[in-house]
Amino acid sequence: MNLPQEFVLRMKQMLSSEYPDFENSYAQPRRRGLRVNTLKILPEQLEEMAGFHLERVPWIEGAYYYEEEDAVSRHPFYYAGLYYLQEPSAMTPASVLDVEPGMRVLDLCAAPGGKATALGAKLKGKGLLVANDISAPRCRALLRNIELAGIPNAFVTNAPGQQLGERFPDFFDRILLDAPCSGEGMFRKDESVIRAWTPDKEERCASVQRELIVQAAQMLRPGGKLLYSTCTFSTTENEEVIAYLLRHNPDMELLPIRGQDGFACGLNGLEKCVRLWPHRIGGEGHFLALLQKKNAGLSQTGEAEAFGWSGHLQGTSGAQERGRKGVRGSDRARKDAGEKGRSRSGAKLSARNMLELPESFLREHAIGLEPEEIEIRTEQVYRSAITSDIVKGIPFVRNGIYLGECKKDRFEPSQALALACFQLPEPGKAPADPAILSLPCRDPRLAAFLRGETIDLTQEEAGIRGWRLAAADGFPLGWGKCTGTQLKNKLPAAWRVDF
Repeated sequence: MNLPQEFVLRMKQMLSSEYPDFENSYAQPRRRGLRVNTLKILPEQLEEMAGFHLERVPWIEGAYYYEEEDAVSRHPFYYAGLYYLQEPSAMTPASVLDVEPGMRVLDLCAAPGGKATALGAKLKGKGLLVANDISAPRCRALLRNIELAGIPNAFVTNAPGQQLGERFPDFFDRILLDAPCSGEGMFRKDESVIRAWTPDKEERCASVQRELIVQAAQMLRPGGKLLYSTCTFSTTENEEVIAYLLRHNPDMELLPIRGQDGFACGLNGLEKCVRLWPHRIGGEGHFLALLQKKNAGLSQTGEAEAFGWSGHLQGTSGAQERGRKGVRGSDRARKDAGEKGRSRSGAKLSARNMLELPESFLREHAIGLEPEEIEIRTEQVYRSAITSDIVKGIPFVRNGIYLGECKKDRFEPSQALALACFQLPEPGKAPADPAILSLPCRDPRLAAFLRGETIDLTQEEAGIRGWRLAAADGFPLGWGKCTGTQLKNKLPAAWRVDF
């Protein structure tokens, strides 16, 4: 690998006698990793069911190395959201941050979603996950991965850090800032990063990082914790950014991170930081610093329900949220006979009828949402993660879960709802729904379903007509509609796979 000469000289100064081992690491094949989505399946279950050549990543629970021959991105379990493919070092920040169910958590630079989905799994559907990225195209990829993971309590935003800071001062229990950086830890993974690297890039990145970390600190409640990380080796982008925060924010303090084999201390007198070097661990390298806002004795975050999120299935769409009045499934809404909606076919639907359509569907399929938790905006049906008065003016792409759409005399469920059904009634098991069509992972009809094709059913499988969940060994993949001995595919075009 042709490393930039300026980079080589700097790394020799940083690593001294360890530099030859560091350089030799680039000649080794990179390690590929996957992280189990514990919202849907336990690591031990995946080990038993998937049949991959899995080797545990020693410093991260539920993380594994896999072999390229396993083709894990073409397995039905991947499209059921049972695991996320991620470089092992990059899994570390979310694993270090001690997130508990019920907390308010922010991933400030979240796309494409690897760390956000890990944080969402830790919340177990309780509390709030705000997953933000300033790039609109990257935000769409972030939303897809959050929906694939079945995270019900996510608010996916597309806002500058300053705007979030103004709306959420002293708000979050935990914040993860995996800052945009010069990406030196990606040299082996992607040689285009080498070509884009220049000696002055680290200072340009550090300017952005300093701004972001100060904004993140402002959003942290007293006693809350902030995890700062990068995938680069430059002290300018790592220890110097932490030193800058500590100088300008005396209410922040640096905390130690529990050591693991292969972890190295930070440089420049900041030994509590952690460096992951590619010659010491099976990964590409990372930097981590854990900080806390002082006055930890202050009261903890109040009950999440006070802010409008609770339970484990939540959703609404920002595109529909802005500037429109909604209908909630409450007694007041039911009595409001004057409130009308219109389906795309042009037929008028009363508020009562609009509410009854999704309620009936959810009840029939044993999806445990209470009527008052359902919100309808025009004919679109949602479950919010956070109340709209709190987020007014914040640009976002999704608030919770989009459940489906009311069309004249029927309700059509969404792909996001299908992928969230794992939680009902138990994580890792199919919902208590007699209409689920569970096929073995090796059944070729699953590949056909993922391609968007209609699939044939046996006489035994065709016993129930109407909406059915197609699933791989009990883990939902998407909706279909049974008409006799065929399942008509309802997988959205954007979710179809070219096997």
